[in-house]
Amino acid sequence: MVYTRLALGAAFLSAVASRFGLWDRTLDLKHFAGFIEYTGEVNRFLPAAVIPAIAWAATIAETSLGVLLILGLWLKWTALGSAILLAMFATAMAISLGVKSPMDYSVYSASGAALLLHLMERNSQTV
Repeated sequence: MVYTRLALGAAFLSAVASRFGLWDRTLDLKHFAGFIEYTGEVNRFLPAAVIPAIAWAATIAETSLGVLLILGLWLKWTALGSAILLAMFATAMAISLGVKSPMDYSVYSASGAALLLHLMERNSQTV
C-alpha cells in the first residue's frame, strides 16, 4: 500500500512539475500554456471556453491528491478521488484520442491501483 500511494503521489506531482517547467529547470507559464493546449486536445468534446478552467482544476486536484497520497492523509478518500480523477482523464483521452492513448500511458491501470488502495484502506478500517 505504501508503494502504491507513493508511486501515485509522485506521478501526480511529476505531471504538475512538468506543467510549470520544473523538470526543464525553467519555472515559467510557457509550459502551462502548452498544458492548456493539451487539455483542449484531450477534452475536444468540451467548449473551448472552459478548457483553461479544466487545466487549472486538474492541476489543483493533482497537486492536492499527490501531496495527500505521499503524506498518507485521509487515504480512503484521497485514493478514491485519485481513482475517479484518473478514470475521468483516461476516458477523456479515449474519447478524444482513441482507446490506445490511455492504454499506452497506463492511465486505467493507475486508476485501478488507486481504487485498490481505496478498497484496501476501507477494509483495514473496518477490521
